[in-house]
Amino acid sequence: MSTTLLENSYGAARVRLVKVRRFEDRHDLKELSVGIQFTGGFEDSYTSGDNRSILPADTIKNTVYALAKLYPIEQIEQFAQELIDHFLTGNPQVRKVRVQIAEHLWSRIPFGGKPHPWSFTPAGPERRTAVVTGTRETVLIEAGIENLQVVKTSGAGFEGYLRDPFTTLKETSDRILATSVRATWLYSDNEIPFAVYWHGVREAIVSTFVEHESRSLQYTLHAMAEAVLDRYADIAEIHLWVPNKDCRVVDLSQFGLENNNEVFAPADEPCELIEARLRRETID
Repeated sequence: MSTTLLENSYGAARVRLVKVRRFEDRHDLKELSVGIQFTGGFEDSYTSGDNRSILPADTIKNTVYALAKLYPIEQIEQFAQELIDHFLTGNPQVRKVRVQIAEHLWSRIPFGGKPHPWSFTPAGPERRTAVVTGTRETVLIEAGIENLQVVKTSGAGFEGYLRDPFTTLKETSDRILATSVRATWLYSDNEIPFAVYWHGVREAIVSTFVEHESRSLQYTLHAMAEAVLDRYADIAEIHLWVPNKDCRVVDLSQFGLENNNEVFAPADEPCELIEARLRRETID
């Protein structure tokens, strides 16, 4: 039998890392999960068992820890670029490196009326993410946020939708709208203040969710994406995923009670999953 190896890659996944930077007046804490994938001249390791081109995944893991010592990791996008530069410099067989980083966010614990200098609590389920892909010619930086949970109890409805014989959902002009936003966005400029942009994108998404008169979650998703692109010219495109975390009004009539949009039953599964990607139009 004759076969062709169409594509391949390898690397190290879920490299867990905690970095503490110690200053005289405070400590800074970073917790990351790092994944690294190589693309390059590794065909012989698959087809003939020749491992001479393979840098072990254990070495990749060790490199993450070593570079975490050598660099401050102020921004995960910059740390990803340092990893890419290191691996491309020392490994001519590697053509492309893809680094994925998820940052688990921590906040200082309030103590004595001010943030404690070295005690922390989780900031919530949100994670800051970055996917940086580099070759010897180009670098693409994609930042993101996961598990941004938002809910509002008014200013949202769902009416005028298509019906068929299996439709049981009732139209409403006033409903709970809840979701957990996942967003990624691609930068057109790699020399920007990444933290400032990340917080700004988050603020644009949340503000739009609050202010937008939602006719559907699709409509609100589009408004959030446009708000980000309107705010930052250095963001070329944005991709959003928003599951509809349904809250159905409970029928209390059997108990002789009237439910005036006060008591709901949340249902995470099954759920409606909505996504869209918007790209900035270029004018020639």
